[in-house]
Amino acid sequence: MLNQLYERETDALMRRTRLRPLPDGRVAPADARIFGIALSLAGLLLLAARANWLAAGLALATILVYLIVYTPMKRRTPLSTLVGAVPGALPVLIGWTASHGSVALGGATLFTIVFLWQIPHFMAIAWLYRDDYGKAGFPMLSVIDPQGRRAGRQAVRYAAALVPVSLAPTFAGISGTVYFVSALVLGLALLVLAVRFAATRNDRAARALFLGSITYLPLLWIVMIAGRTV
Repeated sequence: MLNQLYERETDALMRRTRLRPLPDGRVAPADARIFGIALSLAGLLLLAARANWLAAGLALATILVYLIVYTPMKRRTPLSTLVGAVPGALPVLIGWTASHGSVALGGATLFTIVFLWQIPHFMAIAWLYRDDYGKAGFPMLSVIDPQGRRAGRQAVRYAAALVPVSLAPTFAGISGTVYFVSALVLGLALLVLAVRFAATRNDRAARALFLGSITYLPLLWIVMIAGRTV
């Protein structure tokens, strides 16, 4: 909510976001500011009181990095995508620390999986909405390199790195053999979609990668939970 408050003017320029409540005028900026701050404080207090201070601290870091570092960077450099993947991956670590009381190897593994997953996922989005990002002045890779070569390479690199990292929960003792095989199959399938996008750099391949990415993560979690060992 606070991110959309900050970006309401650029959101109004993009087809994908122009109907959000703030650029569409359905919510007043002052109301969004008050509600966003209230929700943030309530969430932090709830985590501190009912979980632990480490989880609350990670949640605070998520808010600060997202709003103070990532959001302003989006208008300046394509590296913002990598920075934004940090707060994007922190919620799974918050959940881990809330239940375990520490980060540990398991929490770090889950964080890394989500971090790596976000890059091919977002490269697909950035390609599909490259005209929108260009109108809003966001220097995404798909904007500064309209041929799509850099976006394609990023998608492949991070999808490839995701394959071995996604197998780590088995070695960390979180899940067993069924998860290992399932994660390997899902990771290779996502990598194939990323390679196809990098090779063709067209909307059809980008859409397939996007749909594959939003299918990959919930399936991975379902298999992990079903086969959990801790």
